[in-house]
Formats: sequence, C-alpha cells, structure tokens
Amino acid sequence: MAAGNPLPRELSSGVFWLGDCLEQRFKGRTYHSYNAAFPVIGSDASLLVETGHPKDFPEIERQVREVLARGGAPLKHLFLTHQETPHSGGLGRVLDRYPGLTVHGDVSDYHLAFPQHAGRLKNMEVGNAIDLGGRRFVAVEPVVRDLRTSLWGFDTGGRVLFPGDGFAYSHYHWDGHCGKVAEEAASLDLADVSAVFAERALFWTKFADMTIYVDKLEALLGDLGVAVVAPTHGLPILDLPATVPKVREGLLAGV
Repeated sequence: MAAGNPLPRELSSGVFWLGDCLEQRFKGRTYHSYNAAFPVIGSDASLLVETGHPKDFPEIERQVREVLARGGAPLKHLFLTHQETPHSGGLGRVLDRYPGLTVHGDVSDYHLAFPQHAGRLKNMEVGNAIDLGGRRFVAVEPVVRDLRTSLWGFDTGGRVLFPGDGFAYSHYHWDGHCGKVAEEAASLDLADVSAVFAERALFWTKFADMTIYVDKLEALLGDLGVAVVAPTHGLPILDLPATVPKVREGLLAGV
C-alpha cells in the first residue's frame, strides 16, 4: 500500500512512525498489521528503532530520508528490540547505508551474520542509555518477550515506550485504520485483535499466568510516566487510560 501510505507520522515531538501494512489471514478474515520503525530525533544525533520487515525496507528507507530532510540530526544509532526478521531484517542494509552508525540492544549474535561490522555492535542492558542531545534513549525491561534477547526502549524526550512485540495487534484495512493511532480507529475491536496476535505470534501466552505480566506492564508504564506507546506491530497508543485496559483484556483472553 506504499502509494497511498499515510506514513511517516509524527507521534510526539521528534518521534516519527514509519512503515507499511502487511496482510495476514486468520480464520477467513484478512487483517493488516505493521512492522514499524521509529526515528527519534535529538539535537546531536538521531536513533532509529527497528529496521522493519525486509519487504518494507525500500519504503522505510525513503521515509527515514524524508524525516531527516526536515532538519533532523544525523542518524548515528540503531536500536533493535530483538533478532526476529520483522524487527532486524534490514540490519545489513542499514549498516551499509550509514557507515558511521552503531547498533544497540542485545547484540549477542549479530556478529555471526555481519562479522565485518562487529566493532559497530554495542550491547545494552536494562538501564543503559544513549544521549541524543536534549533527550536520552534508555533500555528498559521487556515485560512481554518474543525471544530471550528481547529488550525494550524508552525515549525521555517524548516519554515514548518502544515495546517491540508488547502491545502487538492487527487493524482493519476495510475500516480505514491504516496510518491511524489506536484511539482514531473507532471500530477497532482492540481486545479481539490483541488476542489474535498473541495466539499467532506469542503462543506461550496461552500457557502462562498473563495476569502477572499485564500487572507488571501497567506498573512499568506508571514508573516511566509513559505518554505514548509505539509498538512494532500495532497502531500507536496516545491515550493510555482509554486504550491500555483493552490491550489488557486481549492479553488475558487466551488464559
């Protein structure tokens, strides 16, 4: 849907939403979802969260250039929530296109695929931060993990949480949800689509006491003072009191 793609879209001052829709079929219905990426623009440096799905990389690269052309600081850092293809599938191309860029997150095995770039891989642990100038990007606990190496990020400037596969859900293309934030997609049954995504992508949630996880997730939102949630898969959330209870319902649906 690149021709009519409403992205990039600024979610908070200096934080942009990039990507394109991916169709998924489930129980006879076609859902759309995002494998999004997010530039965070500081006064000294910019950071990109995720690379997007390989199929989307040409579109995401174009959107990155568009955002940076607005006067953003040079792109110097890449943060990856984990090694799964929709999150890091464009890593090699980003490394090639931005020779001075460093890669952050749990980078424990990227050197196996890109040994020539091993010196540009910087491991992060919870609490570590990158100073972008006027804002910091902090590694935070990944409450809902997709892989053992999952790590979440938080931007102190816009108080934006980047939870990777946390808050993952699809949306309805036929209702015009593409490019909208969760609160604008009035007809979206968020509890239902959250449950669908958990069943498809986070199957372990069917065998765990998810009450523990959702309670911990809500505590993290409060401790950080999160104002915006920018999931890799799903529509961004700008009104947490209105939307987070629906996500909670979806995550608990399969228990």
